[in-house]
Amino acid sequence: MGNVLLRDITKKFGDVLAVNNINLEINDREFVVLVGPSGCGKTTTLRMIAGLEEITEGDIYIGGSLVNDLVAKDRNIAMVFQSYALYPHMKVFDNIAFGLKMRKVPKAERTKLVHEAAEILGIQDLLDRKPKALSGGQRQRVALGRAIVRKPEVFLFDEPLSNLDAKLRVQMRTELIKLHGRLQSTSIYVTHDQVEAMTMGDRIVVMKDGVIQQVGSPMVLYNQPANNFVAGFIGSPAMNFIPCRIGNENSCLYVETSGFKIPLPDSMASTVEAGNSREFTFGIRPEDISRKGFEEASFGTWKKFNACINVIETLGKEIHLDLTCGQDLMTAIVTPNTPAALNENIELVLNMDKAHLFKKDSGEAIF
Repeated sequence: MGNVLLRDITKKFGDVLAVNNINLEINDREFVVLVGPSGCGKTTTLRMIAGLEEITEGDIYIGGSLVNDLVAKDRNIAMVFQSYALYPHMKVFDNIAFGLKMRKVPKAERTKLVHEAAEILGIQDLLDRKPKALSGGQRQRVALGRAIVRKPEVFLFDEPLSNLDAKLRVQMRTELIKLHGRLQSTSIYVTHDQVEAMTMGDRIVVMKDGVIQQVGSPMVLYNQPANNFVAGFIGSPAMNFIPCRIGNENSCLYVETSGFKIPLPDSMASTVEAGNSREFTFGIRPEDISRKGFEEASFGTWKKFNACINVIETLGKEIHLDLTCGQDLMTAIVTPNTPAALNENIELVLNMDKAHLFKKDSGEAIF
């Protein structure tokens, strides 16, 4: 069983608190992605699971066994690093087989395992080459092959695609997903790229300042963020955040910003009434805004407001509009047939069924 349990894990580097009392359970055969900005503690967490960093406090279990005192080679894990870490003087075959050789696996079995891994990764014709004769994508496949032959309980990936160009990253992302489905092993993947996280993970763990902010499936994090950090980190372009206050007029609650005043839907109003605060942050994703008369028919509770177009970014399948609404900046994603001109004042609609409210002080989501 390749389940992994982190219990009250803390890591300090001197006076610096890198990971702060995190608890996480990763199920057998699950693909979990740790995501967050640089310095959030995701790689340090991965290295503690691998046994490459000592734990300051807490316990780590792999396959039900406590591994705090086990060195990396005894934890039955395999790790793929950001750098390929291939031996330049060895051929691909020997790079893949090196770990097996160190474990004194018989030569015939080593050969069998290397050829099996090479077939899975489609690098059978590269086994006699040296790393300098390989492309970046091919080197990454060799690094993956070195991990596969060990048949570990858990695969650990530390930003393995960050050195590849954009097109190759998309291709390798797809291949890693297929590989996980074929091997049916537990995988823990670290990245700062939320697109990688959304497309690859069964569950995503969002981290900030050494603390887990939220754990959930990609769509749960996208549609039900726990706070404004998660809401802003997951999704591209990022969610629009606008300071607002909640007012009451003729027994109707409304959200008021510097640029618009819109009634709250009943579902949101009931949540707001339960609290005492009237100062919030209003959140709406760019794709939930459109130009009046073009896309609002697909919306549920849509409301009108006016804005000025500052920048138009044409991406082919969609157009991004950078807007000024009152004193606030916003981004909208509209379809290519939507008319737009620079400095034009236009009427837009937003989908209040997809809107969010966050506490002004803590950033915690209340809807």
